[in-house]
Amino acid sequence: MILCITEKPSVGRDIAKILGATRQQPGFIEGNGYCVTWTFGHLCTLKEPADYTPAWKAWALSRLPMIPPRFGIKLIDQDSIKKQFATIEKLIGACDEVINCGDAGQEGELIQRWVMQKAGCKKPVKRLWISSLTDEAIREGFSHLKPSQELEPLYRAGLCRAIGDWVLGMNATRLYTIKYAAQGQILSIGRVQTPTLSLVVERQKEIESFVPENYWELKTLYRDVLFSAASKAFKTEEEAQKLMAEIAPLPFEVTDVAKKKGKEAPPKLFDLTSLQVECNRKFNLSADETLKTIQSLYEKKVATYPRVDTTYLTDDVYPKCGQILNSLVQYQDILQDIRGKRLKKSPKVFDNSKVTDHHAIIPTGQPLPSGMTDAELKVFDLIARRFVAAFFPDCTFEQTTVKGKAGKVAFKASGKVIIDPGWKKVFAKDDQSAPQEDSRKDDADNAVLPPFTPGESGPHTPRTVKKTTQPPKYYTEGTLLKAMETAGATVDDEDLREALKANGIGRPSTRAAIIEILYKRGYICRERKSIRATEAGVQLISLIKEELLKSAKLTGIWEGKLRQIERGQYSAEEFIANIKQMICEITSAVMLDNTNRRIEAVQQTSAPKGKTAAPKGKKTPIGGASKTKDGASGVS
Repeated sequence: MILCITEKPSVGRDIAKILGATRQQPGFIEGNGYCVTWTFGHLCTLKEPADYTPAWKAWALSRLPMIPPRFGIKLIDQDSIKKQFATIEKLIGACDEVINCGDAGQEGELIQRWVMQKAGCKKPVKRLWISSLTDEAIREGFSHLKPSQELEPLYRAGLCRAIGDWVLGMNATRLYTIKYAAQGQILSIGRVQTPTLSLVVERQKEIESFVPENYWELKTLYRDVLFSAASKAFKTEEEAQKLMAEIAPLPFEVTDVAKKKGKEAPPKLFDLTSLQVECNRKFNLSADETLKTIQSLYEKKVATYPRVDTTYLTDDVYPKCGQILNSLVQYQDILQDIRGKRLKKSPKVFDNSKVTDHHAIIPTGQPLPSGMTDAELKVFDLIARRFVAAFFPDCTFEQTTVKGKAGKVAFKASGKVIIDPGWKKVFAKDDQSAPQEDSRKDDADNAVLPPFTPGESGPHTPRTVKKTTQPPKYYTEGTLLKAMETAGATVDDEDLREALKANGIGRPSTRAAIIEILYKRGYICRERKSIRATEAGVQLISLIKEELLKSAKLTGIWEGKLRQIERGQYSAEEFIANIKQMICEITSAVMLDNTNRRIEAVQQTSAPKGKTAAPKGKKTPIGGASKTKDGASGVS
């Protein structure tokens, strides 16, 4: 008998149907030589401190850092999990071979391997690796099963992530709580959550300390076109008006007219983070809401695997693209422009070297089921239009730059004319799925200019325009996700952002959860679409002097090492050794601090709507978030 272990009962039913297993049993389905069972996501977790030694149950500086000689796992203490694990353990003992059918990613690999390890599995193991749950994809996956050993680097990366989070989260949380927290409070520290909070706090400090300054620009109106002076802005109005008075009686002369044709490629396909960013901007969906929505679309078989960090497709997807496009019945009018033509194959879309586990998020070609939610329809529309646009021609335009002068003052005006909209036809002007225009451009940059001739001249009307410097904007969930993806670097260029992903904070699949953790622990809050740091969050970051704990760039470097482990390019043992050394250094530094600093943030006295208030008399993290079983606020 061949045993298949999936990550969810719903996926188990899909796979059982394809394999011909039809007999429903408690906790599994059997038939046709197969047995299909499932986990409920994580059944196992790393042991808590007190599981290693009773001495680690009490919170005391003398017992830090806590570093087990060997990390172990245990079943999560829930009756439903214990019951299902007993079923899996029995089936493993009775089978001839196991097929790991967990989600095809780092976390999915960790979930399944821990269960098999806990069950003492000694049977041969193969891996099902698929990017969608369509019947065709499942059949193809079973015809190309991978040896389990091939995924060993992926498992080791996931294990290192979990251990690193445990070492840093458990120790730093206890260390800072004992040393700096007011009575009854817990200061929650995490490898990813603390640098993310630091990004929010530092941005907020920039805004609060920002002092606006006025400045003046010189412009002039010639033939109903507003030209801007090429000189720097003026610090005083008097300077600007003096120059304006000098050039007012002088004629304006056109010195140069340059026309340049340009192209704009279609927007990149979606990875999870860019999809979350767009959904937050367009629909005000939180990162977590978007993840749940795209996960639902994946389970309904209409979108491919969502937890991806690439915007590219592999070459083997190209032959299937025509069929997928033809399946998108609601977009057939748009597709008329490319019907009957060979599908475009752009290197900005298809590049095997840019894809590791899974390709970008695209439609699967399956019809949309009835009863889809409004959010599901909106998110699917974003994905589908991006996919359609990828096969359209570039948008071509003509950029005109007109230069002129009045006296010794040089001026310039620019205009842009669309020659062929190309892929922009996919997005209606008022369509919610249209990509965002570059907000840094002046509206005049896209104006249509009348014909100008070098050497022509005439009267003009100069003016001064008062402007004020603006502070940076508060993070939204979308812009915070971008910042996490680039380790805090402010990057608008898509290709550069792609390059920085290797050292981003967290994984695409975990960033939404990290933001939710910060909300729940009372370190950040929403104010309309903006994210603000609470007093507790500001105090916590101000308290932490160790850059290793709060630097987005340093955390990004660790994330880069984890990705190298995943690719078999870096030692897992070296990563763990570095994490252990780091927590020893942090512990020593904090213990030597004699400043008697304390966080005195006000505790949340009542639970937010839909949340559970912490029991009285017990330590709770600032903001009222619940703690884990041993009193620590967990790892992240």
